[in-house]
Amino acid sequence: MLPTTPESVDLLVHARWILTADDTQALLEEHCLVVKQQRIVEIIPSEQASARYKAEQEFSLMQHILMPGMVNTHGHAAMSLLRGAADDLPLQSWLEDYIWPMESDWVGEEFVYHGTQLAIAEMLLSGTTCFADMYFFPNQAARAAAEIGMRAQLACPVIDFPTAWGDGPEDYIRKATDLNDVYRHHPLISIAFGPHAPYTVSDAPLLKIATFAEELDIPIHMHVHETAQEVSDALAATGKRPIQRLADLGMISPRLICVHATQMNEEDTKALVENGASIAHCPESNLKLASGFCPVAQLLDAGINVALGTDGAASNNDLDMFGEMQTAALLAKAVAQDAAAMPAAQALRMATINGAKAMGLEADIGTLEPGKFADMIAVRLDTLNAIPTYNPLSHLVYSTNSTQVSHVWVAGKLLVDSGQLTTIDIEALRANVHSWQQKIQSTARHLG
Repeated sequence: MLPTTPESVDLLVHARWILTADDTQALLEEHCLVVKQQRIVEIIPSEQASARYKAEQEFSLMQHILMPGMVNTHGHAAMSLLRGAADDLPLQSWLEDYIWPMESDWVGEEFVYHGTQLAIAEMLLSGTTCFADMYFFPNQAARAAAEIGMRAQLACPVIDFPTAWGDGPEDYIRKATDLNDVYRHHPLISIAFGPHAPYTVSDAPLLKIATFAEELDIPIHMHVHETAQEVSDALAATGKRPIQRLADLGMISPRLICVHATQMNEEDTKALVENGASIAHCPESNLKLASGFCPVAQLLDAGINVALGTDGAASNNDLDMFGEMQTAALLAKAVAQDAAAMPAAQALRMATINGAKAMGLEADIGTLEPGKFADMIAVRLDTLNAIPTYNPLSHLVYSTNSTQVSHVWVAGKLLVDSGQLTTIDIEALRANVHSWQQKIQSTARHLG
């Protein structure tokens, strides 16, 4: 029998372990992931791969675990330029007395472009390959992500009053639909509607958003039940809890991502379960702003898809999904008063496939399976904080930190190589950030 010629592919990655993070939670030892034309072809034992395939690039990462890239389901990327500018404040004062005035002074296209570059650099280095974002000038966030090669879903803000990005709800909705037309077929960028919150968007715009989201088949990304005050104010004003109001408006569907959801009762939970909405849980931001505790274990048990997000760097103050995942797992146990609540495998799903589902991207990302894009990260597990390694999956949640991320691929393209960014000029980025710091510091008195 004549020897067969090895098939040409783009990439082979051999790893000590490969975590598929699919329904089987398979943890494969000494296997190889095969990539061709941006997508995963198969995952097979390493000894078979070298005989079957010939690759343009080949990596042997035998001290690593290869896993799906983290999916950060909520943030405000450009606010990285306001990191640390207003700390140790409750949400209302943080927003009204500090953040909104600074945004009024400085937010524009260049601010968003440079701030998003900074956020993407931080996210890539800490293992995030896809992020959902809600901020002004999403066209500039899309530009930054596309140039760098990062996967992103940009939720175009809608709010009842004028901002630097638009004149009001009609203008914001028009700009969102226009941007969706631009990126409808882009391989990395997708668009969503981003009504800010029930207390900042009136009924008429929400009805239009619900209609357009259905017609265009795009997600709706919204802060919902972030604080107890939000709920009590809504009851006083309308006699309804915000989720009930959204349900009455036809807003709750599998397209809706409810961000924060710290104030949930049985009726709220039932409405999300019956209509298939998701929750983006942001534990560290909720803790820092003392916004409340999302009952994650209870919501997961009810059948709600709960994903994980960092929120913006102005309220967290980092975009590290490994840290967020550990906080989420530990906090869920404390809130449930049950050490078995949210085991490590569930926390990992929240940080990967659950985020992809919330964003409507689960057919393409979130797990390592044939046919999906090769959005993946390699994490060293030979560091002192990770040995001995009895359970690699558990280590990823309870022991690992983001400095152990060594390689990052998005759609098979290497964006982090041995801890170094490949598509971002770090020195130019530092210079831009320093320039913004000087400008902002010159006008914000409390920073002087």
